[in-house]
Amino acid sequence: MGGFGAMEIAIVVLVVLLLFGAKRIPELARGIGQGIQEFRKASDDIKKEIEKGKTDINESARPASKEEKETNTN
Repeated sequence: MGGFGAMEIAIVVLVVLLLFGAKRIPELARGIGQGIQEFRKASDDIKKEIEKGKTDINESARPASKEEKETNTN
């Protein structure tokens, strides 16, 4: 019930070869690789934005120090 066996993998590879041909497989793999790379980049950008937002919220929520209070009153 777990993963794929050797026979299942061989059948999938054979079907892919029949559908796309040997010349198209490297192009498909390259396209999939670029898509994964773009997804990871976008995911990292979103994580950075979330962390930046958390930092901004924490800085705005903390009490002002004496130096900041003096600067704001002058």
